[in-house]
Amino acid sequence: MSLQHLMSSNLLCVDMDDDLEKAQEIFTKHGIHHLLVTEKKNLVGVLTISDLYKHLSPNIGTRKETQADISLLHQKAHQIMSRNLITATPDMSIYDAILKFHDHKVSCLPIVDGAGKAVGILTWRDILAILAKQHRQRLNKS
Repeated sequence: MSLQHLMSSNLLCVDMDDDLEKAQEIFTKHGIHHLLVTEKKNLVGVLTISDLYKHLSPNIGTRKETQADISLLHQKAHQIMSRNLITATPDMSIYDAILKFHDHKVSCLPIVDGAGKAVGILTWRDILAILAKQHRQRLNKS
C-alpha cells in the first residue's frame, strides 16, 4: 500500500518567520503534534510540539510568568525547527516508511512530490492506527 492513500494531505504549516505563539495556537486548536515549516511554500523544516515545549518556559500562562517567558513566544519557527529532514514520496510503500521511522528515529515523515513540495504528512501514530486496523480486520475474519 502506498503512502499516497495513507498520508494526511490537509497540511497545517507555519512560515519559517512565524513566531512560536502562532505555532502554539495551531498545535492547541488542531490537537496535532507536527507542523511543517515553509518558506515561499517550500518545505524547509519540521516543528514538533515537543520541540516547542522544550523551548518554552513552563511559567507561560501562570502567575509566575515573566517578560522573558513571554519573549520566548516571539521567537521564530526557524530558530527551533528541525532542518535535517527525512522525507518520503507518495509512491513509497508503508513498509519502506516504517523503515525510515525506525532507522532515523523520527516521529513524522513529510511527504514530498518530485519538486520537493510538501503534499502530505505521515506520523508514527498514523502507522500504528493503520496496523491496528489491519490486525483488527484479521481478527474479525477469524
